[in-house]
Order: sequence, then structure tokens, then C-alpha cells
Amino acid sequence: MNPQKDINRIVDRAGQVLMNTYARIPVAFEKGQGCRLWDQEGRVYLDFLAGIAVSALGHSHPKVVETLKGQAERLLHTSNLYHIENQIALAEQLIEHSFADKAFFCNSGTEANEGAIKLARRYSSERYGPQKTTILCMINSFHGRTLGSLSATGQEKFQKGFGPLVPGFSFVPFDDLVALDENWDDKICAVLMEPVQGEGGIRVPDKAFLKKVKKRCQERNALLILDEVQTGLGRTGTLFCHEQFETQPDIMTLAKALGNGLPIGALLATNEVAAAFQPGTHAATFGGNPLVTAVAGTVLSIILGEGFLPGVRKTGIYFQNQLLGLKEEFPQVLDVRGMGLLLGIALNRPGKPIVDACLQKGFLINCTQDTILRFAPPLIVEPEEIDALIKTLRALLKEMN
Repeated sequence: MNPQKDINRIVDRAGQVLMNTYARIPVAFEKGQGCRLWDQEGRVYLDFLAGIAVSALGHSHPKVVETLKGQAERLLHTSNLYHIENQIALAEQLIEHSFADKAFFCNSGTEANEGAIKLARRYSSERYGPQKTTILCMINSFHGRTLGSLSATGQEKFQKGFGPLVPGFSFVPFDDLVALDENWDDKICAVLMEPVQGEGGIRVPDKAFLKKVKKRCQERNALLILDEVQTGLGRTGTLFCHEQFETQPDIMTLAKALGNGLPIGALLATNEVAAAFQPGTHAATFGGNPLVTAVAGTVLSIILGEGFLPGVRKTGIYFQNQLLGLKEEFPQVLDVRGMGLLLGIALNRPGKPIVDACLQKGFLINCTQDTILRFAPPLIVEPEEIDALIKTLRALLKEMN
């Protein structure tokens, strides 16, 4: 073995030069294909995390690779001082298939959420006065790690040590309309929420909740901002998760799957709201560059292709049914939750031992909220690959028994 590729040496090198922001797993991957990854020792893994819901089309998708190579040979970056045709084409695609009239591109989900916060506050201050600036968020939400989106995140464990946070955010329990009404005041300019909480434990609200929140916003001169960074672009079985709740936001954020591994975020809004941004009010130097928007356009075209989203729904139902079978079989599985191919099982004990054991057996999953096993595989995952994971989970749960 090449000593440079020894995992202990790789871990040591990382410790010498990288800030310690991740509790990294001692594995380094060298290549990927479809739902499979190979580490530096040639060991193969089935990926049921997809880079945290990013690699929607799997690894090294041929059309994505072809687009990437072709665009890289022509042009990478010019800045947004000039028109970028790939960016315009991607915006046209997103607008054609969503509620939105305008798009803004950035580099990540947290950056998209920062933009949404700014847009909501600027729109409301111009329309209703400078006192209307509070954004109502959900407990156990996650919107990112930059200071504004961190301040909007309803989990203190992520905020500890970073005060003072940005003021103007308040929090209510997720899926609790009574609490939302009780905590509403005239300063609220927007409600910011995920349609399904990801880091919060794969929590799906009541079917009517989003629609009722939108109604409250309309009645009280507030905007509904939906963070679809994790749930959007097919992850839950429809292009956008909110479609299944029969409502529409005023502002929506996207990222993760849009670039299938390349960094891109998007902020979508109606004409009325988007007009609050004018030259000088918001910007992103790298946002929507020719390379990433070319790739994102290909990704979106594939997801919108005939049969793709129905296939995600079918596979998601199959996966969920297999997980429900584990719930029936093992008392330590308390709940199965999620939508499409964003799924989780709640355990009656910490989930990390199962995550670690799955890794040793060649499966990548993770754990959120300490006891929730999260599954977010590439949207191209096959039933046979799901069966292989279920077989492993069943064996591990038997050992726990």
C-alpha cells in the first residue's frame, strides 16, 4: 500500500492543517459510481447519506460529468458584473416549475437562507415600516452556520459560544399552530421553516400545518419562507416538498441536490417580494457562475425527466415499508418517519453504535438528535441496495436485543 494513502497518516495530516470543525470518520474516499463509494484501501460502501442529501443523482453521473468537463473547458467564472447565460437558463427552469418569478444564486444553503432573511426584512420594512423585522422560526430547526442563519436555528447546541447572536428571531414548537398564534405579534415580518425538519429529527408536520401557517401570514402581512435546502429537488418525491402540503411560500431556499456535489444555493421569490432587492442590496461574487449553473441545469433536467420523480416516490414507499417491518420486529425501533427518500427511524437508545457498525459493514448512514437514524440515499437507489441495508440493520438490531 502507498504509505501516503494509509488512513492513519491521512488522519494525522488532517489534524496538522485543518481546523477541527468536524468529528471526521476515519475514512477517505477516492472514487464513486452511482450509490457506491470506494475508500483509499479499495473497500466499497453503499452510500445511504449522499453527502448529506447532496448527491441526488449518485456519484459520477455520466451526464453531470459530461456537462462539467465541457463547461470547464470553455469558461469558469466572470462575476455577476456581466450576464451569464447558464445562470439565466437555470433560473428559467426553476421558475417554470415553481411558484417563483425571480431567482438569486449563491454558494450554499446557509448563504441562501441569509439572503432570504435579508429579503424578507427589506421587503417588510419598505412596505410596512422599520418596526416589522422579527422572523418567527421553529424549535429544533436548522438553517445553517453563518451568524444570521445560525440565529434563526432553533437549537442552542449550535449557537453556544457565538453570542451575541443576530437579534430579531423568535421560536415556537414545530407543527404547533396554537403556539404560533400565542407568540405572534405585529413585529413579525416572516415565518421561516423547513417543510420537514432534517437535523431536527426527520419530523413531518401535520398535512394542514403549512397551509394554515401560510394563511396566518397572508392575514397578518407576513411572508412565508420555506427552507427546502434538504427537502427540495426531488428528495421527498416531488420537485419541492411543499407541493405535498398544497401551499406555496413567498420565498424559498434551495441548495444541496441542485449541484449534485458542486456548491450552489438558490433563493427564489415572487416578483413583488424580489423587487425589494436592487443593485447594491445583495450580491455573491461566485454565485451562479457558468460552471455550477451548467451542472445544476443538467441535474434539474434529469430530475424533471419523465418517470424520475414517480420513481423516487415508488422507491421511497418501498424503503419506508421495509423500515416499518423493522419497527414491527424490534421494540427498540420506536418510530419510522419521513417522506420520499428522506427517512429516519427513532430508537430508544443512542444511534451512533449502529452508525459505526454500518460503516464497518460497508453502509453509510448517520444519526441526528442522538437517537434518529437518518437515511438520505441518492435518488437513484435501487430496491436491491435498500434490501442489503435492511438485512444489515436487522442483524444489528438483533444484536442489540
